[in-house]
Parts: sequence; structure tokens; C-alpha cells
Amino acid sequence: MPASLVLVGAGKMGGAMLEGWLADGLPGARVTVIDPNPAPAMVELCAAHGIRLNPADPAEPEALVLAIKPQGLEAAAAGLAPIVGPDTVVVSVLAGKTIANLKDRLPRARAVVRAMPNLPASIRRGATGAAASPETREDQRRTAHALLSSNGLVEWLESEDLIDAVTAVSGSGPAYVFLLAETLAAAGIAAGLPPEVAARLARQTVAGAGELLGQSPAEAGTLRQNVTSPGGTTAAALGVLMAEDGLAPLMRDAVAAAKRRAGELAG
Repeated sequence: MPASLVLVGAGKMGGAMLEGWLADGLPGARVTVIDPNPAPAMVELCAAHGIRLNPADPAEPEALVLAIKPQGLEAAAAGLAPIVGPDTVVVSVLAGKTIANLKDRLPRARAVVRAMPNLPASIRRGATGAAASPETREDQRRTAHALLSSNGLVEWLESEDLIDAVTAVSGSGPAYVFLLAETLAAAGIAAGLPPEVAARLARQTVAGAGELLGQSPAEAGTLRQNVTSPGGTTAAALGVLMAEDGLAPLMRDAVAAAKRRAGELAG
């Protein structure tokens, strides 16, 4: 963890990241939070841990994490540029903002890490893809990894160009899983279950299967095979889902659409 850290933006994602760092042992005295409209809970958290909140003259930090809304970058950059030095590693979770965008607005920054987390980071079960600028030193990369991994898995990418694919797979992916729970419940209702029963069964099935997938060393395909008896009910359902026009081509099209849109937004 860095010796000094500035967190810019303490909303849902920034707040979740901060709580993860504190849980991992980062002393609050090392942290400065910049947020013009912090929630009362964030004000209390900062006070409880000795975190500086919106100081008039923040010092140049070892690490600066950008967790504001992307459209707020332009306004925030003017105040941040003077405190971002050549030895500061900038970690950005701003969707659509490239490393070049960030360097244009923070001209002294050299080490910039662009990261794409997802919603389960709020419960420390996130999946994050990250790419670093060529100037990022190995120690700065380790610092960025420590900060990002407090909220779950981190996968480092060889090229920033892969961030759009990460956005399409894991960034947007939780919505696909939530849709699965919705449609499974709707199918249960169509099969005759009471709506509240179908909703609870679908929710727990998706949550339980996800937990099993997370804890088991087996591949997803192996787990699928383990619950599929030849000629049984699961095999009958999978015959539909795994057909030539089933789930696989739909998922490919969905991910391709999300990747395409991510590229449009970044451009």
C-alpha cells in the first residue's frame, strides 16, 4: 500500500475501494479524500479513521485514485494537476477515459493505470481489468495492484486496447447474470410456480451457483457436466441452451455489442 494516497471521488465505487483498503490495513492517516459532496456516512468514516477530507492544500501523493464520474474529469483535473507529480501513480476507474485522456489533463503524470472494475467490487468480489502506461515502474504497478485487488480479482492486460473487451465481459457482465435470474424466474412462473417462489428460487440458484463457481477449482464446463445426467432434465434444458442458435451466439453478439459501444464512448 502507498505511503500517501489521494482518493478523488468517494461515491459508491470510491467508497467501496476505500473501505477495502482500510480493511486491508491501510492507515487512515495516509489517506486524503477529495469529494465536494461527501455522503454523511463518508464524513463519519473519514472522521473515525483520521482521514483528511477536502483539505485546502493536499500534498503530492505516492498514489492518486480517480473514482469520479467520467464527465467530471475536466472540472476536477484543474485542481488535481498541481499535486500529480512524475512519481505519482495515477489509478483511474473512469469508464471511457483513456490513458492519453488522463495524461492530457494531468500533464506531469507518467505512471497511469487505467482500470475497469465491476459492481461486485462493492462487496469485495469484483473483477477488474487493468492496463498501465509504458512509463509505469514495477513498484508503481505493485502499488496499483494492491489498491485494486482489495476489491477482488485483478487481471493485467498487455494492451489498453483490451479494456473495451473487459468492459464488455466483466464490466457489464453482472447485468447479464442479473438478467439470467430475471428470465429464470419468469420461466418458472410460466411453468406454474407462484411469482414470489420463482423469484426466490431463481435468485438463490444464481447466487449459489456463482458461489460454487468461485470456490471450486473446477472449470465452469466441468461443473456443468457434473450436474448433467445423461438423458435427464438438465440435459433436456441444455439441449435448448447449447443449440446452434442458443445461448453461445447470443452471448457473443451481446459482448460484441458492448465492446463496440465501449469503443464509441471512449472515442
